[in-house]
Amino acid sequence: MSLSPELLLHGYSIGIFPMAEHRDDPELFWVDPKFRGVFPLDGFHISRSLGRRIRSCGYSITINQTFDKVVDGCADRSDTWINAKLRDLYQVLNVSGHAHSVEVWDGDELVGGVYGVTLGAAFFGESMFSRRTDTSKIALAYLVDRLRQTGFRLFDTQFLTPHLASLGAIEIPRGQYRQALAEAINASADFTAPISQSPEGVIQRITQTS
Repeated sequence: MSLSPELLLHGYSIGIFPMAEHRDDPELFWVDPKFRGVFPLDGFHISRSLGRRIRSCGYSITINQTFDKVVDGCADRSDTWINAKLRDLYQVLNVSGHAHSVEVWDGDELVGGVYGVTLGAAFFGESMFSRRTDTSKIALAYLVDRLRQTGFRLFDTQFLTPHLASLGAIEIPRGQYRQALAEAINASADFTAPISQSPEGVIQRITQTS
């Protein structure tokens, strides 16, 4: 399948997304799950232990500071669906403002992150990684808080895994997802808007609604 950045965004807009069988497979295929994983933006679950870690870890959080390294971190595993073609496409979308990353830093070392694609007020979560305990969860907490503060309506996780379910993600039927998608992509949101994301503020805002 030949895939351009424009066709990739069109796929997201109608509810499908691309994957490769593995990193060395040059071929891509579209995926259209019967049931879709989503994070209700008012339903992210911060456990007491995660809350303590966010407060005390001393990590710094950035956005779009090293998008390419976040994608590489997500692909740095034995079984990955991110091939070279997808990596290049995500880079183009990042430059055009349609893909974003949240990074977790321990000093100058990138220790976790998450990235995804945006259309309107929809965020399509692609992948995340950890190099320290809970750093992908920390990235997700900051991501959810940012999405809520900057006007997003839909956080698509593609599939529901036990890990995501433990944090509050749910599964909805394809028809319900597409209705939510249509509403979200026709609304507006600004992922990069300046907001306050202090550790205590993130915890307080999320726990007030979860």
